[in-house]
Amino acid sequence: MTPAADGTASGGPAAGSGPASGVPELDVDAAVLPISVAAELAGMHPQTLRQYDRLGLVEPRRSAGRGRRYSLRDVADLREVQRLSQEDGVNLAGIQRILDLQRQVVALSDELERLRAAVADQRRVFTADPSGAVVAGTLGRRVSRVRSGALVLWDPRRR
Repeated sequence: MTPAADGTASGGPAAGSGPASGVPELDVDAAVLPISVAAELAGMHPQTLRQYDRLGLVEPRRSAGRGRRYSLRDVADLREVQRLSQEDGVNLAGIQRILDLQRQVVALSDELERLRAAVADQRRVFTADPSGAVVAGTLGRRVSRVRSGALVLWDPRRR
């Protein structure tokens, strides 16, 4: 996310950047901002960023000299923490839970995408066998039925 003119973070590369313009694209995960710059971009005092780091709300990377280095994504997270706190009245423990859940949603979405790609490559479907166990099958091919001697009562009133 790149800082926009209005101070918000916007997704994607800055206008006029990229291979065609000769300007390299910004990596939103590159931890290159010192605490003073990140604090200014987030509209906070550097001490607030240090406190949020201690609480684990935002975890910047460290430089070789152990100084905190923030990415543009970290700055966007800081702005979200500030918004949740000031506009929505959420306490810091609640904010931590919200951020954890958002990270979990991203991780699960990535896993779902990976699994969908794996299933699409194999063209597999899953069905249930007579005992109720899940079995993998091939798309377009019926699973053979097993006839049992079980007696099933049908009641037309129950659907």
